[in-house]
Amino acid sequence: MATPRFAWGIDVGNRALKAIRLSHDAELGVRIDDFEVIEHEQVLSNSGDNRETLIQNALTTFVQHHDLGGAHVAIGVSGQSSFARFIKLPPVETKKIPEIVRFEAIQQIPFPLDDVEWSYQLFQDENSPDVEVGIFAMRKELVNQHIAYFTGSGLNVQVVQMNPLAVYNAMYHDKRIKGTTMIIDLGAENTDLIIAEGETIWLRSIPIGGNNFTEALVKNFKLKFQKAEELKRNAATSKYGRQILQAMRPVFNDLVSEIQRSIGFYASVHRESRIARVLALGGTFRLPGLQKYVQQNLQLDVHRIDRVGAVLPADARVATAFNENILSSVSAYGLALQAMGDAKINSSLLPMKIRREKWWQEKTKWFGAAAALFVLGAGAFYGGLQWQAQNHKATDDQARQVNTVLTSADARDRQWSDIEGSGAPERQRIANVQSMLDFRDVQPRLMNDILSSLPPPPAGMLTGEMKKKFPTRDQRRIIRIDSISELYYDDVAKYLQMSPDEFNHEPFKGNTIAPANTGMGGRNEGMSVAEIMRRRSGMRGVPTPQPQPQPSGTDTGASTAAKQRGFVVLVTCTTPHADGPSFIAQTLVKNLMAKKYAGTGTALYSIERVAAPEYVHVEDAAGGASGRDTSGVSGRVAPSRTPYRGGYGGFRGRSGITDLPGFNNGPTSEPAERDPLIDPATGEDTRKDWKVTVRMVVWLDPQPAAQQAPAAQAQANANQ
Repeated sequence: MATPRFAWGIDVGNRALKAIRLSHDAELGVRIDDFEVIEHEQVLSNSGDNRETLIQNALTTFVQHHDLGGAHVAIGVSGQSSFARFIKLPPVETKKIPEIVRFEAIQQIPFPLDDVEWSYQLFQDENSPDVEVGIFAMRKELVNQHIAYFTGSGLNVQVVQMNPLAVYNAMYHDKRIKGTTMIIDLGAENTDLIIAEGETIWLRSIPIGGNNFTEALVKNFKLKFQKAEELKRNAATSKYGRQILQAMRPVFNDLVSEIQRSIGFYASVHRESRIARVLALGGTFRLPGLQKYVQQNLQLDVHRIDRVGAVLPADARVATAFNENILSSVSAYGLALQAMGDAKINSSLLPMKIRREKWWQEKTKWFGAAAALFVLGAGAFYGGLQWQAQNHKATDDQARQVNTVLTSADARDRQWSDIEGSGAPERQRIANVQSMLDFRDVQPRLMNDILSSLPPPPAGMLTGEMKKKFPTRDQRRIIRIDSISELYYDDVAKYLQMSPDEFNHEPFKGNTIAPANTGMGGRNEGMSVAEIMRRRSGMRGVPTPQPQPQPSGTDTGASTAAKQRGFVVLVTCTTPHADGPSFIAQTLVKNLMAKKYAGTGTALYSIERVAAPEYVHVEDAAGGASGRDTSGVSGRVAPSRTPYRGGYGGFRGRSGITDLPGFNNGPTSEPAERDPLIDPATGEDTRKDWKVTVRMVVWLDPQPAAQQAPAAQAQANANQ
């Protein structure tokens, strides 16, 4: 695509439309020709069904004010509604990179590729052989809906880019990236964090934005949203400035806490990196004291952007408007740079259909010459046909013989089809009966793996001399399994891609476990094993294994190959050991993680993920406090305490596993008058015993050995 002489970058935000026009100047470089901010009549997040009308009104006003003349336009989409993942590629030939990237996209994007618009960008340092790829995607219906606003107003959309990447392009172009740099773009609905280092970047979207500050004022001062928004904007000059800032202080704390958490995670993955500077963007950074507050809590220099690298417009009115809104207009600036061909990242989520249409439009000037050549070629071809027809008449007998042979072949083919299709119902019934034996060993082996991961019971426990051999209860290396519960899902890939915190909390809200509405699940998701078996015509196992995803250059089967069946398993256990959570992490959790691929020959399943255990004292289990071991199997117990969630009522043995001999079958197995806090074997108080919950993901149909490495890499990237 030819580089345009000028281009527009348009960012439709929650409060306003920001648009900037750039052009190339032979002497000065990039120049700002025009700029405009059009505020919505109402904040989009509070407009409900009126959202589309507000966006269309803003675009109509923009088109009326400016003569676009078919100019190239780049538009931005929210980082929160899009998907980004960064992966290091294995050493491969350059020509094979697209095929490898497509395979990784199938593994990483939590939707079938047919349902998303996606693109990728390669990042490579000249001094390093490593190649990193950024994969970016967005649901097709969201992309098409967003583009329709602009095309409906007659705009020539050439680029669709994620706003965080547009901000990175702007800062990279202006040479603001020095060393390891973190960019904080504080928007209205969410905050985008971009950490740039060398030729690599890392993104995260935090669901805290300017609207949260406004809502804090609404709650504290009992105001309407619009009035609270005005109060926030005028906080610097208001005589109630101190009270306004005090009301917003909890949001300040939450924002800084999330930023610190992100920095900690990045440092744990990139151990050699140290963030050197922070760049602050977004209109919310106009709040008095916010920049200083962030700087003091992060212990880093925070620089608020007050200029860009492009030459300001000659029109003083336009230049003043741009300077007043520069904090919220960097994304539009980066979009215009990409439309001009001056961006570091040039990936685009523009649908392929629209790209092809634009490509054909650019080739229109060549169609006349091509049409003339086509006419000449058609004439030559027609003459050749006439010549061949004359020759065919001379060989009419041979043609009749050929037709006779073809007719006979068609008849025989039909006969074979009839024979081949006979007995199909009987063969299907045979296959159904045989399938009843499939995967019958999964549950026994899984139970054996869990039980064999427990530490061996002390000899005194078997002889009844427990108290004699172990004078103190808190020294006993004993783990008792209280319950084992599991739920089957047609696709457990999203549980492998979740961060540890998301995996521990998000899926287990309320009394049931229901997967998020990602569009990936089948009709069996969230059902117990027993329920699945009842609905599958008496089959005892899980469904017949489906083909595993294979790297391919085609789309065939891409939407189903990415699915990975499995179970989410919850193990609840009790231990009297004084350092119970660390003891269970060092024994049960560690041993389970070592059983990554179970079975012999072709593995029936793989224990892909074991979550850090959650724990609570027995005396607090009914409603006290619990904690989480955030260090995996290291045994270090996190100092923070959060409300205990009652054992997560969604796991209540629906699969029938807790009915096996040796497991706790509920209160009916013990006399009603017995004190539940007294050990029935020793008569000791169990109040200080630890009740610990361990979660894991069991992956059915594990991949062959040749594909285990990419799968392991995909999980490691997902945990980021």
